[in-house]
Amino acid sequence: MKLMSSDLRSEEKIDPKFTCDGENISPHLKWEDVLEDTKSFALSCIDVDSKAGTWIHWYVVNIPKNIREIVQGGPIPGKELENDFGNIEYGGPCPEKGEHRYFFTLYALNVEQIKNVNKANFDDKVSKIMIESAEIIVRYERG
Repeated sequence: MKLMSSDLRSEEKIDPKFTCDGENISPHLKWEDVLEDTKSFALSCIDVDSKAGTWIHWYVVNIPKNIREIVQGGPIPGKELENDFGNIEYGGPCPEKGEHRYFFTLYALNVEQIKNVNKANFDDKVSKIMIESAEIIVRYERG
């Protein structure tokens, strides 16, 4: 499976438009070469360099198997979960000091819907039903 974006370049700085310093809108994402037995998708955006350990910027579950793209700024074809900002939406990079890495990860799942999922159990639930994954890693440092 391949994850691509017209807005994100792997290992490069994310455009401030997609951060708390800009419009704070979700970037375009597109995927292809999906395994036939995929029944749905989940998506995450995580800051792995946060002082808190990891910081959840975005969780989306129950993306239908026929979807192959999320347009810039939405709409989001699935169920968004609470992020570490306390919101149920995309929360763009907004790091404290220094450069941080952000992992946008798409998961192909073997179930149509994940039930009773939240930010506390997302990783555990997804890891048990994941067929494959793909990611784009971007960087951001404020001003």
